Amino acid sequence: MSFRIGQGIDVHGYDDSRPLILGGVRIADRGGLAGHSDADAVLHAITDALLGASAAGDIGSYFPSDDPRWKDASSDQFVREALGITRGKGFQIGNLDVTIIAQKPRLAPWRDQIRKSVAALIEVDSELVSIKATTTDHLGFIGREEGIAALAIVLLRPKAESPENS
Repeated sequence: MSFRIGQGIDVHGYDDSRPLILGGVRIADRGGLAGHSDADAVLHAITDALLGASAAGDIGSYFPSDDPRWKDASSDQFVREALGITRGKGFQIGNLDVTIIAQKPRLAPWRDQIRKSVAALIEVDSELVSIKATTTDHLGFIGREEGIAALAIVLLRPKAESPENS
């Protein structure tokens, strides 16, 4: 069994009436993202990266936005499902790299908390998770403060054999 790499991308526009949640962390009570679920762009990108690396489809195949079951759902459910699929195919996470692209809010103060939250969710040491944030220097829809994008790349490796199987 070989290593696998998966990429996930998610974009949401702002919705000032909702809380802003990124990587499972509540950043603000207002100025959140529009979406059917909690619109956590970071966790949506991670879900797609895991599913992609597992050759198991995409987030919309499992959690369609027109399905009432996922209305306002916490996106950690999506990541847990994707992680279960990944493990069921014999893989474990080697590392995860996430980039959040947002003109606002400034995310540097939240990076470590997001990193720890994501690491706990995917059940790996936080040293295997990288969370980065950048802006677009006021270019495009992100620069005009209309939304946020998140990119995730995951490396999967075959599960280590347990000592009793050696």
